[in-house]
Amino acid sequence: EARRQRRLLLVVVCVALLLDNMLYMVIVPIIPDYIATMRDRGVAAGPFLPAGLNESGGGNRSLLPARYPPAAGDNEDVQIGVLFASKAMLQLLVNPLSGTLIDRVGYEAPLLAGLAVMFLSTATFAFAENYATLFAARSLQGLGSAFADTAGIALIADRYAEEPARSRALGTALACISFGSLAAPPFGGILYVFAGKRVPFLVLACVCLLDGLLLLAVAPPCAAGARANMPVGTPIHRLMVDPYIAVVAGALATCNIPLAFLEPTIANWMRESMGASEWEVGLTWLPAFFPHVLGVYVTVRLAAAYPHLQWFYGALGMAVIGASSCLVPACRNFGQVIVPLCGICFGIALVDTALLPTLAFLVDVRHVSVYGSVYAIADISYSVAYALGPIVAGQIVHTMGFVQLNLGMGLANVLYAPVLLFLKNVCQMKPSHSERNILLEEGPKGLYDTIKMEEHKG
Repeated sequence: EARRQRRLLLVVVCVALLLDNMLYMVIVPIIPDYIATMRDRGVAAGPFLPAGLNESGGGNRSLLPARYPPAAGDNEDVQIGVLFASKAMLQLLVNPLSGTLIDRVGYEAPLLAGLAVMFLSTATFAFAENYATLFAARSLQGLGSAFADTAGIALIADRYAEEPARSRALGTALACISFGSLAAPPFGGILYVFAGKRVPFLVLACVCLLDGLLLLAVAPPCAAGARANMPVGTPIHRLMVDPYIAVVAGALATCNIPLAFLEPTIANWMRESMGASEWEVGLTWLPAFFPHVLGVYVTVRLAAAYPHLQWFYGALGMAVIGASSCLVPACRNFGQVIVPLCGICFGIALVDTALLPTLAFLVDVRHVSVYGSVYAIADISYSVAYALGPIVAGQIVHTMGFVQLNLGMGLANVLYAPVLLFLKNVCQMKPSHSERNILLEEGPKGLYDTIKMEEHKG
């Protein structure tokens, strides 16, 4: 029963992460038309044009910010950039609070609350008729993600406490994130053209509702009363100053900067430098899904065989990301661009799959085995990159150039890779103040402790 329950919970979390990333990306072929319609009609709402009638109908987040006639284009670019960054910005602000709350009330209730907010956000997207409503829906998604993503990853780390099962489970979650990001633009674009603007959002809302009902059936939050007797998690501010956790968080932020900064800039560069067509721009990122999944698979297998080299897999991934970023400006056609983008996604898979389980291990051996705050820190790292990307990347390209942007991002990753040497001896650490040692050294003091003691004896 326990194994079946944790597998179902893994499905719930994977669907939640898939939905979050699909909602993040599904608006890509829709938003440029919406802003253009508001500009043309001079009103806050209006009918939508088919996605294929504008420059940005290729169906990929890299198409943003869209380019319009100079008279109004700059203001629209700012609107689109702010709209896309609003989700990560709110997520960045809420994560410290969500991590602390998750540590105190458990994982299931915040996950369910996050799914409920995501459902509300998706429904708001479906019926939005002006920019303010779109902004509110996007911000709501950030609020839901701060709870659903953090609680979901923490729940996986808690239920899959042993290796290599924990790495496999987290790798599965990362694969769902990648699939959601890359499948959503074609999904949204096709349904948008043939069924209308609201249909993609209504489909996602229904899936979100079903996922919440499955969570209620598998692990009702109201039945998790034993959570009251669980140890109090380490405060997030103490985890942030842990040097090992700080190194991991810095690596997660640095490795995602190339992806976050390229997505809003590479489309215009491809059009200007190589005359790429709309379908080429739209399909630029789609092949990257396969090396990302390959990277997850390879890292999970290597971690199972050589768990003491997790730091090396992360450093190798950052080196691959750095080299691939530097190669992007040297590409001269659509086929060549795909190669470094696949390298970037492969490297990100290596870093994420190696370092996310490392965060849980660090909490196990150096703090208390409660994972909400530590994965809130990981989510903050991602949010920093994706909050800056839509706003800062365009300005850097405008002032310094696309080549300098890529060289800077590549150099940052290459220089950070040796820092992961600091994690070399992490696997040799022994639990000091972890929950397990406390239970073994002291007698059981409550229902939760008694249950844990019986598990250890078993």
